[in-house]
Amino acid sequence: MRIRIVDAFTDRPFAGNPAGVLLFDSGTFPDDDRLQRIAAEVNLSETAFAHRLPQDAAADWALRWFTPATEVDMCGHATLATAHVLHSTGTATGTVRFSARCGILTATALEDGSITLDFPTSPLTPATVADGVAAALGAEPLSVLDTGEHIGDLLVELADEKTVRSLSPDVRALARHSRRGIIATAAAEDPARGYDYVSRCFFPNVGIDEDPVTGSAHTALAPFWSARLGRDDLTGLQASARSGLVRTSVRGDRTLLTGTAVTVIDGELLA
Repeated sequence: MRIRIVDAFTDRPFAGNPAGVLLFDSGTFPDDDRLQRIAAEVNLSETAFAHRLPQDAAADWALRWFTPATEVDMCGHATLATAHVLHSTGTATGTVRFSARCGILTATALEDGSITLDFPTSPLTPATVADGVAAALGAEPLSVLDTGEHIGDLLVELADEKTVRSLSPDVRALARHSRRGIIATAAAEDPARGYDYVSRCFFPNVGIDEDPVTGSAHTALAPFWSARLGRDDLTGLQASARSGLVRTSVRGDRTLLTGTAVTVIDGELLA
């Protein structure tokens, strides 16, 4: 099986968020245990697995995502990576429809080389700040919201960009406070730098202490900051060590995530 490693939400290698991508020739997936073992071997935030669907299906490809520890309902960067592979190899053109656990997703290639993903907007509901969240995160929240079933995070607003960038949380303690993890965010200190808000994402419950750039988190970040800033179209910077930009557009119950990707490894899985 051919396997590719793609850096997503970046226009250069060794930045953004790397994802493994495997496209299967058969019309079914291997058993779950094999998929999980491959994802553990690849050992990136997510590995994407896809196979083509029949022509009369509601989507073009079936798509699943696995962290090194578990399968997840929604993943933006590995979807972007998969779409990049399909388009860069000529396997697909225009808009590709994916059938996933969170519903039908689309990926549309644009003339500038970027790809726009169409994802469900995460429902945001106010949450009580549980005892221990501030201590585990290392900062006092201004507000906390639950992000709904598909991503299962707490969205935590902090005082400013400097606070988000300087976080050094106790990720084991954070694991007690949400299903997947914590999205920490603040408004950009200087929007003239090319982004409107910053974030960092910590997901210890799925085996990821800090995710470099998280597309799914932006389905919650986008509506949160669009409401605050009064604009539907924004750019988020995920301020991890690798860093990456996600252009977001809120369209009611759908959120568009736009970014670029780069293939850095193209090889063969022998096992």
